Amino acid sequence: MAERLDPRQITRPDRSLMRYYAIISLLTGPAFPITIIPLFFKYETLKYRFDDEGVSMSWGILFKREIYLTYRRIQDIHLTRNILQRWMGLATVSIQTASGSSAPEMSIEGIREADALRDYLYAKMRGARGEQEESAAGMPAGPDGAAAQPVDEPLALLCEIRDALVQLAGRREAGG
Repeated sequence: MAERLDPRQITRPDRSLMRYYAIISLLTGPAFPITIIPLFFKYETLKYRFDDEGVSMSWGILFKREIYLTYRRIQDIHLTRNILQRWMGLATVSIQTASGSSAPEMSIEGIREADALRDYLYAKMRGARGEQEESAAGMPAGPDGAAAQPVDEPLALLCEIRDALVQLAGRREAGG
């Protein structure tokens, strides 16, 4: 049985991320020294923190950058793995918000348990919004013993309007 992921234990990226950065930098050829230095400092300073309210990520020496996202703000979560990341067992979890930008708000790099982390974030995102998985078996039973249906006030109002229009049309046909 697989061990359940505890994101609070994830504070730094996996060591394989630095090897990944080195390979990517080597592929730049003569620009290797220019590309490896910022990636090395990013790896050395990259920190993650997961708490009950959200997730934070920080990195940088001269230009320190910190991002904090509450689970409530998360709109979508993407998991990406290029061929090199798959070979090394790594992935990037990209988190998007409704900020209007097409780029992810946060990209959690160097994670081995990416599928479990994505599932954890989805569960926290839904829980922060008060959403529940809606299934007939999981819904409380109504007075007649049948599963209760979720209340959707706009839908109920539209059904009332439809019924009133059908009634009105029936009266016109009968009287006219």
